[in-house]
Amino acid sequence: MLKYLVKSFAIPKLIRTFAHLHIPACGRQVHINNMAKTRIAYFCQSCGFESAKWLGKCPSCQQWNTFVEEVIEKDSKSVPTWKVSSTTQQRASKPIEVADITFSEEHRLLTPDKEFNRVLGGGIVAGSLVLIGGEPGIGKSTLMLQLALNMPNLKVLYISGEESERQIKMRAERLCEVGSKQLAVGSQGNSAINIPDSEINKGCYILTETSTQNIFKQIEELEPDLVIVDSIQTLHSSHIESTPGSVSQVRECTAELLRFAKESSTPVFLIGHITKDGMIAGPKILEHMVDTVLQFEGDRHHVYRILRTIKNRFGSASELGIYEMLGEGLREVSNPSEILLSQRDEPLSGITISATLEGMRPMLIETQALVSTSVYGTPQRNANGFDTRRMSMLLAVLEKRCGFNLGAKDVFLNITGGIRVEDPAIDLGLAAAIISSHQDIPIPFKTCFAGEIGLSGEIRAVNRVEQRIAEAQKLGFERIFISKYNMPSAAQDKKRIDLSRYQVEVIMVANIEEVFGLLFG
Repeated sequence: MLKYLVKSFAIPKLIRTFAHLHIPACGRQVHINNMAKTRIAYFCQSCGFESAKWLGKCPSCQQWNTFVEEVIEKDSKSVPTWKVSSTTQQRASKPIEVADITFSEEHRLLTPDKEFNRVLGGGIVAGSLVLIGGEPGIGKSTLMLQLALNMPNLKVLYISGEESERQIKMRAERLCEVGSKQLAVGSQGNSAINIPDSEINKGCYILTETSTQNIFKQIEELEPDLVIVDSIQTLHSSHIESTPGSVSQVRECTAELLRFAKESSTPVFLIGHITKDGMIAGPKILEHMVDTVLQFEGDRHHVYRILRTIKNRFGSASELGIYEMLGEGLREVSNPSEILLSQRDEPLSGITISATLEGMRPMLIETQALVSTSVYGTPQRNANGFDTRRMSMLLAVLEKRCGFNLGAKDVFLNITGGIRVEDPAIDLGLAAAIISSHQDIPIPFKTCFAGEIGLSGEIRAVNRVEQRIAEAQKLGFERIFISKYNMPSAAQDKKRIDLSRYQVEVIMVANIEEVFGLLFG
């Protein structure tokens, strides 16, 4: 019995030990086991941290119970992937000095959408990888399909892993303008379907596929000028055994698309899902790999949508584009100040106009405040579109420096239009709105504010004040309150602002007490 147990345990162990070796037999090599090597790893669903074992708390993002198990397979040579053609220019394999690198003028691909061009920094850069995130139903797919259908003289490939060809066709007919065009639809291959009386743009190709290997086959045949993927969480690569949407799959698919974009100089747009916390789903490295990260946001109860730049290697990272959601699609808003200001027949207390900047664009926004006596023991502090902690700081400054008793008051702040503003230049407008509501005295019409409030009650200077003044003048405002520190001293007279070219009255103030003396006497 003992000999039988030894044989039963020893022989399988020897087979497993020598299974990967080539044993010579009769002058030949015999390969006993040709199985691919696999390994199991654990990934954090929040930040993408990889661990060899399961952990309760992620050491990177400090989140609990976020690790999931994934089976990772080693790359196989038999699995097809994107391969650069022989005609594509290869990168140099040796270091080159910066002075020796030849650089021509950057060529950007302009789209018919001026707001989209503004957010990207002046147009689409060849070989760029752009990630667009946003809540479900906010309009990400509509924006990208609208872009694909309005690119003249370009071959655009729209890859969808969430919708069928007929669903995309129905949405495309709704978005397109009048015209009898053709839509090319392909699933495994590229087959064109003629639609005689539809409003579909020519040159837009639809591919419903989720395998990156099959996608690259169709790309090699079609050779598109622009690729749109909806969405990156639905793609999967044969190099990885885990399910689509997992951390390893998202990272591998993005790496393959990044390699394709850089080697072929084809711009690629990726649509990404977001988590319940508002972050883009997948590993954090996804945002580091791409060139540009755009956030599409807005309130479901408002018709306006905001396309905000989070990261941009080819332009400003603080640009903003505003769209209006209509039944025919998204319409760009060229002058956002007009839609963010409400039309009032009579002056009301607690309402002011502030001049803010989003990137290079000046805007006038309406700031509203409501101050009322607290019914409960603890006063409420709520802000919509503004940082609540900064609101608490402004209330403390008003109570300490100006003597207003706001400790037992409920204070509510609102930025109209459903947008969120982080520019500190709206501090002065918010403080004026709070005191206007507290005293129940309306602010005079055609008055706006641009100034940051410090903890000592001083009005600090803000950047690009000339653009703010020009925007106020363009919309017909009569006066604007700014910091006197925006006017340099006589020693810096070259930087002095020329106020004579503005028809609006510029009132310069030094502290918060001076502002309220001029407004409320």
